[in-house]
Amino acid sequence: MIPAWLRMRWLFNRRVGFAILWTTLLLVVAIAINLTGIRVLGSIEGWERWMDDHSGYFLAWRLLLYAGVAWGWLWMRKRVLAREPGRESHQRLIRVEIAGVVALAVLEGSLLLQST
Repeated sequence: MIPAWLRMRWLFNRRVGFAILWTTLLLVVAIAINLTGIRVLGSIEGWERWMDDHSGYFLAWRLLLYAGVAWGWLWMRKRVLAREPGRESHQRLIRVEIAGVVALAVLEGSLLLQST
C-alpha cells in the first residue's frame, strides 16, 4: 500500500496542471527577456543600467498591475460574500487581504531599499 504522502493525485488535477504550466511559461519568458536584454546591451552591467534608467516605467507597470489585481479581488470578494455570507468567510477574506497588502509592502519596500 502506498503511503498517503506519496499519493499525489492533487498533482494530476487539471487546475494544478494549468497553474504549473503557466508558472513555467512565465518563468521561461522572464529568463528569455533577461538573456535577450543582456545580449542586446552587451553585458549584465549594461542591462542593469538600462533597468535602473527605466525604473519609473517599471513602477508605473507595477502600479497598473496592482490596480488590476485590486479590481479583480473586489469583484471576486463580492461574489464570495454573496455565495458564503457567513462571518467565517468574511474573516478569511480579511486575513488574505492583510497578508496580500503586507506582501506587496514588503516587496515594494525591498525594491525601494535596493534602489538607494
